[in-house]
Amino acid sequence: MSDDDDTTTETEFREVVTMAPAELERWLDTEESRSVGQSDGGESTGHRSGRRIVEILRTKKADLTEADRAHMRKVVGYVRRHLAQRPQGDVSETRWRYSLMNCGHDPLD
Repeated sequence: MSDDDDTTTETEFREVVTMAPAELERWLDTEESRSVGQSDGGESTGHRSGRRIVEILRTKKADLTEADRAHMRKVVGYVRRHLAQRPQGDVSETRWRYSLMNCGHDPLD
């Protein structure tokens, strides 16, 4: 990938990930966070992704790997698709919001 592509990935990731690392970590420790997402009996995919997002947010730009950037692109795509499926009404205590928050995006902020 080119430097322009990397910059675009990083910019888009920072736009969709609206939660600070510490805020996301606190969220991931809640029952609500663990209650959503596809799982094979263990940790859900979204919850695992949230932990990876915290690591990426705490990584210096120069130290980001191509695997980090690939995950960042995946998160951007997921958040954008999920936002397009917003349910009607109050979403403050919905699985839809909780799933987005596992990816570091709180749609109420």
